[in-house]
Amino acid sequence: MINPGTASTIHEALIAKDECMIAFLRRLVETESHSHDPAAQSRVLAILEDKWKSLGWVTRRIRGRETGGHLFARPARRPRHRPVQVMIGHCDTVWPPQTLQTMPVHFAEDRLHGPGIFDMKAGLTQMIFAVETIQELSFETDVTPVVFVNSDEEIGSRESTPWIRRLARVADRALILEPPLEGKLKTTRKGIGRFTISVKGKPAHAGLDPGKGASAILELSHLIQKLFALNDVERGITVNVGKIDGGISPNVIAPESKAVIDVRVPTQDDAAEVTERIYALESENPEVDIHVEGRIGRPPLEPTPRNRRLWEQARAAGQALGMELEEASAGGGSDGNTTSQYTATLDGLGTVGDGAHAVHEHIEAFRIVERTALLAALLLAPPTSPDKT
Repeated sequence: MINPGTASTIHEALIAKDECMIAFLRRLVETESHSHDPAAQSRVLAILEDKWKSLGWVTRRIRGRETGGHLFARPARRPRHRPVQVMIGHCDTVWPPQTLQTMPVHFAEDRLHGPGIFDMKAGLTQMIFAVETIQELSFETDVTPVVFVNSDEEIGSRESTPWIRRLARVADRALILEPPLEGKLKTTRKGIGRFTISVKGKPAHAGLDPGKGASAILELSHLIQKLFALNDVERGITVNVGKIDGGISPNVIAPESKAVIDVRVPTQDDAAEVTERIYALESENPEVDIHVEGRIGRPPLEPTPRNRRLWEQARAAGQALGMELEEASAGGGSDGNTTSQYTATLDGLGTVGDGAHAVHEHIEAFRIVERTALLAALLLAPPTSPDKT
């Protein structure tokens, strides 16, 4: 593993780059890139592509169908038969165009504020400067780093997931530059599912012939009770009916209704169990039909043996830098949920801060150096997954 002398050299080199990192980060944040604005995403990807090219890397822009596309970058020269490690991040943000008018990039004490700075343009900046520092110091990596930046993570990574799977299948490990949780690295994440239940009843006049109708809304109310009964706080399973719709008029027995359900589960076994129970729901009224669709779209990131080995490598790298790292579990998902199915994965490697998706979004600016140093140290670590070497 990396020794304290090498770690110190990396840290000192990055201290000298602090102002350059902040300036580059500001440029990224001030180039807005909402998840539903392909043109804006393309502008950010162009900035990133130019920077990677300046480091002598080969880049490939992957065209999106409904997004601004994605960016893959790799060193121009890669020793044959050497394993690879993939750094993954996203350039899209939840913030709509012109958010900068009300949330300008600014310093407040030691915090740098701005839309998308914490989630996760600081992480994108770390990737570049970690690699730049390693190259300038002429350090050799035993595991060749490559980069993948997508533009649809905030809306489910539907277009980019096939590419992420392809990279994860051949990678020794995946380093996810999402923001940390209160400074802690994310070693587990819940799987996320979305289900829709549609109910079809029989319409009738609510005043003249109520007995001839079969209320889809009434049936849905029974189903909602059954769905909420699936919650298990001790096991970390949450099932939330977050949206309902139904009926056509107050004086008509409702012929249709619908509910949209969010599911969060900590393990694959839990995912299979909850999915089976949702699909097994039945109507109490034989005159009412129900139809269920949906699935667990993001599988959980679990504490697999290879993930634990990567976590221990990160702890050792942190200790070499004088950092005592802590781990945490997140209820939300990321592209790390996908990579974890195929390779060792560690999430939350971004810069310490707070306010993801909130108006107070910020990073602790002085922490970007230490988090970039941690990433550089991990990039120098030996292979993590024996079966990928």
